[in-house]
Amino acid sequence: MQDEVRDKSVALAIKVGKTGGRLTADLLKWAMRKYMAQSQNPKIHHGKQTVKQLVKQGQGVQNIEITDKNIKSFEHVANKYGVDFALKKDAANGRYLVFFKARDADALNAAFAEYTAKTMQRKAPEKPSVRRQLSHFKEVVKNMAQDTAKNRDRGGHEL
Repeated sequence: MQDEVRDKSVALAIKVGKTGGRLTADLLKWAMRKYMAQSQNPKIHHGKQTVKQLVKQGQGVQNIEITDKNIKSFEHVANKYGVDFALKKDAANGRYLVFFKARDADALNAAFAEYTAKTMQRKAPEKPSVRRQLSHFKEVVKNMAQDTAKNRDRGGHEL
C-alpha cells in the first residue's frame, strides 16, 4: 500500500512539473511576442509630451514663443485641435517655447487664434456678479411685499 501511494505521488509531481513547465514556456512565448510587437510598432504620443518624444516622431519640429503665464488654457485648446506639442520654459526670459510638429502648423494656427480670442474675452469688462444681482432682486421683492401689506391694511387691492 505504501509503495502504491508513493508511486502515485511521484507521478503527480511529475505531471504537475510538466504542466507547469509548459505553462511557463507558453507565458514566455506570449511575453516575447508582445515585446517584439511593441518594438516594431512604438507608441506614438499625442497631445502634450516632452520635446524628446516629439523629436523621436521624426516629422520636423518648429517652435513659437509665448509670454502668457496661463498655459493651461492653451493646453485645452491645443488638445481640442489635436495638436501634438511640447512646452519648455525659458528660465532666462520667463517665456514659454511651444514646440510642435511641422505638419500641425495649420491646426496650431487655428488653436492660437482661438486661444487669443479666449484671452481677449477674459480681459473684457466683467459681468456683474450673480450673487449681487440675486441680493438686489431679493431687496426689490422684499419692498414689493411691504407695499402689498400696506395696501391690504388700507383696504386697497393687492397687487
